[in-house]
Amino acid sequence: MAQKLMLKGRWNEIKGKAKQKWGNLTEDDLMYQEGKEEELIGRIQQRTGERREEIRHFFEEWSQ
Repeated sequence: MAQKLMLKGRWNEIKGKAKQKWGNLTEDDLMYQEGKEEELIGRIQQRTGERREEIRHFFEEWSQ
């Protein structure tokens, strides 16, 4: 089972970093709901073509 990402407290900061990394993401792409991390990763993967592992690693790095 995938580890839950701890994004809630710093979401605005993390979202800004994600937009810098993947410039083609929209606000809709980055809509975050607690407990729906895999949907968020899937949307980013679909939009950018980035591997799920790389996206997850990005969020894990910034959520610490």
